Amino acid sequence: MAVPRPIADVIARLAQKGPGGSRRPSEVSFAEIPASTEDIRIPTRHGSLPATVYSPPQGMEGRGVYVNLHGGGFILRHPEQDDPLCRYLAAEAEVTVINVDYIPAPQCRFPGPVEQAYDVALWAADKERPWDGTRCAIGGQSAGGALAAGAARLALEHGGPELALQMLMYPPLDLSIPAAQKLREGKETFLARMGPIFDVAYCPDATDRRSRLASPAGDHDTAPLDGIAPALIITCGRDILRDEGIRYAERLERAGSLRGHVDLPEVGHGFNLIGATRQTVLPVYERIAEEVGQQLKTGP
Repeated sequence: MAVPRPIADVIARLAQKGPGGSRRPSEVSFAEIPASTEDIRIPTRHGSLPATVYSPPQGMEGRGVYVNLHGGGFILRHPEQDDPLCRYLAAEAEVTVINVDYIPAPQCRFPGPVEQAYDVALWAADKERPWDGTRCAIGGQSAGGALAAGAARLALEHGGPELALQMLMYPPLDLSIPAAQKLREGKETFLARMGPIFDVAYCPDATDRRSRLASPAGDHDTAPLDGIAPALIITCGRDILRDEGIRYAERLERAGSLRGHVDLPEVGHGFNLIGATRQTVLPVYERIAEEVGQQLKTGP
């Protein structure tokens, strides 16, 4: 059943007042990894965005940069939940990590958050930065992964910036299908229940949900993707978004732009943020760091 836009907006604004990453399990906080951080602001066409920069242990000079976009159904603004992954990548992939606090819906609706992500990538890739902007990657978890995919698509269409990698972790990549229709036996129900609110607050026009920037795994997007940034895609077996992640991985593979697809059959959406053990989370972070490091060719 469709949720009226005013109701979706009210629920989204109330959700934004909730707690962020402070409830993250301590064993996957990676607090033992030192983090050298700096708060900055990044200009975009939708306004100046706060961001936290994580420096690699060896310093930024000559090192690549990774733009991180947090999740939250396109409505939440809790970038601190991604602190563990950001500090892990800075230390293990030896790159500068920019954790972006983008403006979500309903304050900024589709395609605004995608445009913010793209503008940040453009800014990060500028040669005037203290890191090596010619070696730039972008990625995110959940909604952040969808925004990263959209930014990579805009980079392809606009001829830059050249992105070395897009890392898409359990992303929603087909908003043209209502969330309730994605529910199958053995899948989690949370996104099926909340999906209508996320979709309406973020993308109230149902026609827009067919857009290439909202549903690159949907039937309506058939444009060639040759030359798009190579991707690492991570899907979860209990997640209702798994099938669209697989479809997009297959599409990128046909375009010659799939670096890898990691499927985790026993876990659900947001597993690394809401209770998975370190034994489950660490191998995934190791794979991401390995791919980011290889693609950005860090180090002398």
